[in-house]
Amino acid sequence: MIVVAGEALIDLVPLTPGDALAPMAPVRGGGPYNTAVALGRLGADVSFCSRISTDAFGEALLRGLRDERVDVSRVQRGPEPTTLAVASVGADGSAAYTFHAGGSADRLFTVPAAFPSTVRALSFGTCSLVLEPGASAYEEVMRREAGRGVFIALDPNIRAGLIADADAYRARFRSWLPHVSLLKLSEEDAQWLGSDVRAWPAAGPAAVVLTRGERGLTVFTRDGREISVPGVDVEVADTIGAGDTVNAALLHTLAERDLLSAGDLAALPDGIWAQVLAFAARAAAVTCSRPGSEPPYSTEL
Repeated sequence: MIVVAGEALIDLVPLTPGDALAPMAPVRGGGPYNTAVALGRLGADVSFCSRISTDAFGEALLRGLRDERVDVSRVQRGPEPTTLAVASVGADGSAAYTFHAGGSADRLFTVPAAFPSTVRALSFGTCSLVLEPGASAYEEVMRREAGRGVFIALDPNIRAGLIADADAYRARFRSWLPHVSLLKLSEEDAQWLGSDVRAWPAAGPAAVVLTRGERGLTVFTRDGREISVPGVDVEVADTIGAGDTVNAALLHTLAERDLLSAGDLAALPDGIWAQVLAFAARAAAVTCSRPGSEPPYSTEL
């Protein structure tokens, strides 16, 4: 089983891109939530670990997970409101967000009991590693499970508007790296974090996967290799959820090949890496071809 840990929220997406006052549609979202849904659609054995509101939005979020065959037994509940993210979509399909997260349910996540041995991988990222007190709880889970030998995937998915102290967050990010097996991030994330991506494997991760938009994906390995695949040509509706789909596709493909260990990842041949990255690029292209975060089902790939 793959466990995805992090926030579930509602994106408010304008029905007319570029018009800030256009009517908005509520859409299920949050990086970890999207990753869990994408894993479910790909056929993975996946569980979601979070804290979700008991309000109407929270019920819709939970129903969405169940519909995609995502296990929700690790979801905590609370009466606080659901976090809202107001999206603005640019002419190129890129999305930016303004968050309304004060006093929301997902921020009050608490540390759960240790996971059973059937859990092979844990995925973390986005707002859940920023907003306290939940961020410290997720970090504790990351460190605890990494110490037990669980494969840890990290997608920081930077939302700069939520980060009050950039330097403190960058230092905290670096402190996570010794516990991480697979780091996936975008070029924009890497630029904001302000470090050489090629140096990060030496800090802990067996591999770092960099998404480069239409130019594809590149992996940097611990032994200094660099393998790239091109992007897949597609008419872009928007890029919402594309990075989350990449995250899910990487985890699903590695799980199918029984490669969810840092040692296996470090020794993965270039040809296998190219296949893994190409699958993730195809999956992300499907997501980009339709509005909102709508990752592909396995039959579409």
